[in-house]
Amino acid sequence: MEIEDTRNESPPHRVVITAVQPQVDAGRFPIKRVAGEKVIVEADLLADGQDLLAAVLRYRQPGKDSWAESEMRLVENDRWRGEFRVDGIGIGEFTIEAWIDRFESWRHDLLKRLEAGQDVALELQAGAQLIQETGGRAILAGASAEGKLLTDQAEMLHAATQAASSSVVAEAAGTAAHDERLAALMRRHSLREGATTLTPAVRLDVDRETARFSSWYEMFPRSCAGVPGRHGTFADCERRLPAIAAMGFDVVYLPPIHPIGRIHRKGKNNSPASSPDDPGSPWAIGAAEGGHTAVHPQLGSLEDFSRLVATARELGLEIALDLAFQCAPDHPWVREHPSWFRHRPDGIIQYAENPPKKYEDIYPLDFQSEDWRGLWDALRDIALTWIRQGLRIFRVDNPHTKPFAFWEWLIRSVKESYPEVIFLAEAFTRPKIMHRLAKLGFSLSYTYFTWRNTRWELTQYFTELVRTSDYFRPSLWTNTPDILSEYLQFGGRPAFIARLVLAATLGACYGIYGPAFELCENAPIAPGSEEYLNAEKYEIRNWNLEQPDNLSELISRVNRARRENPALQSNRGLCFHEVDNDQLIAYSKRTEDGSNAVLAVVNLDYHSPQSGWVTLRLEELGLRPQTSFQMHDLLTDTRYLWQGARNYVQLDPARIPAHLFRIRRYVRTENDFDYYM
Repeated sequence: MEIEDTRNESPPHRVVITAVQPQVDAGRFPIKRVAGEKVIVEADLLADGQDLLAAVLRYRQPGKDSWAESEMRLVENDRWRGEFRVDGIGIGEFTIEAWIDRFESWRHDLLKRLEAGQDVALELQAGAQLIQETGGRAILAGASAEGKLLTDQAEMLHAATQAASSSVVAEAAGTAAHDERLAALMRRHSLREGATTLTPAVRLDVDRETARFSSWYEMFPRSCAGVPGRHGTFADCERRLPAIAAMGFDVVYLPPIHPIGRIHRKGKNNSPASSPDDPGSPWAIGAAEGGHTAVHPQLGSLEDFSRLVATARELGLEIALDLAFQCAPDHPWVREHPSWFRHRPDGIIQYAENPPKKYEDIYPLDFQSEDWRGLWDALRDIALTWIRQGLRIFRVDNPHTKPFAFWEWLIRSVKESYPEVIFLAEAFTRPKIMHRLAKLGFSLSYTYFTWRNTRWELTQYFTELVRTSDYFRPSLWTNTPDILSEYLQFGGRPAFIARLVLAATLGACYGIYGPAFELCENAPIAPGSEEYLNAEKYEIRNWNLEQPDNLSELISRVNRARRENPALQSNRGLCFHEVDNDQLIAYSKRTEDGSNAVLAVVNLDYHSPQSGWVTLRLEELGLRPQTSFQMHDLLTDTRYLWQGARNYVQLDPARIPAHLFRIRRYVRTENDFDYYM
């Protein structure tokens, strides 16, 4: 095997930069952060010989052209670390620059020679020359005062080498070796000769805070009328917003609001036959009234929708819209762009299938058609149309059924002009595909949380999600219009409460399919099915949200706890604690500075009371074994005094199946006053 000759006029760099973290697929994809978050970077920095190294973390904030620097420091065993905070949204980047630190290497060797009692006159001359060079460089760079200090120091060292007394030389050497002010100046104006730079730089995709922390409420505008049999409007939907805001939600997600196809329209309970009064599935998009950029005429006008968006904003809510890139048979594109669809051998456009299921009311798009560029541009224009209507959040329907390259292009293209836009991937598919979509740019991703019910399943799954947090941000949904889990079907009200607490505290972003969840609706269409009986996807529902047993008050308490406790606003800091009963799960979250910590204990058995001893990992909570601490249950407002690692809990699902504790530590102030915080 022939080795390529890499020699050139300059010798190769001696420093090697390797094992850089965080990175996603060796830098192929950007890492994700939210504005204000810290980026901690580690790398192995290696060089031949005994010389010491220096390194800086160089970073460019989103939207900025200039680069800033922060010093990296040796952790152990050639592992170095640096950090910075991101202060904007969009695409940023960071790299590492590392070099042989001639001054620190000189200083290190000088100290060893002094300790050994050796003559250091020549070493002082070498040091004086190095300091002189650095001082001259500082003066040229405009740091005249600091450059003058360095050159003065160099002259003193040089003078000392001319002295006849070895004690004078040793004293000057000792002073120089221990002078931290001199060391700081030399670091600041280091020559960085032969520096190695990590290339290419690692990209950062920085989102706004909603991508890290948000509570979502899904509802169908057509079911907001409150009058049996009447089709709801945007104005009806608008009247629902204050109650949703009062429950503490941040995002109101609406399924597609566009005209619904009439050809092969689905009837109630997904029946292939429909009556003239059946409204059809909102995901069968397009009719004579228009396609993806039009609104269903019974909902109102575009102006009505704009008012809905504005009212939501005034209440502290955002409207999220479904992006479903598929068409009904009577969508205008079927007539205008037949090449955008796949055709059967008999020439008829192929409807959607997932054998044995048939979806004759939906035509998939052909992303590899001859006019694929025209199709891709048209789909991007759909997103841009709704962005111009004031939307900044999209829930994307079944993105795993469209090409990866399309999503990477569309998301990047949109966010170049609108970096504040958030895309949520609804991809209940194979894990590696879900992770690929997250890497391509989706801000948030649906998860398997809905089907993780036992303590072992939850612990294993969320431990995995923490490991992939540099690119995969989970959005935990208790239920959706498509999914009524077996746990909710059989567990009744206690199961709904348990899943609410789990979703809202295990993850910083969570959502509920609102009315059905508030009312604990749990009737499936058939045994073994996860489809709702009388599913709202196929008919207009009249929800009586004032029922006395609704969950709105408890939901409000959970969301209030999320807003008042920063520990619950991030997916980092999650820690599982031992319980001697498999029907109980205990876990905590704590802020980076330790100022806020929350512990959740949930009874996973919706039928029976369960009790056990929780063994806390005290060091993860910033607690000492001999210290007592108050546990304030944010769900019931009760308080308990705990001490040490091992404490007893008992949870009866007939009352409430969970504790959500704010941990208040016992602190003594300067005035000898004890209080909990």
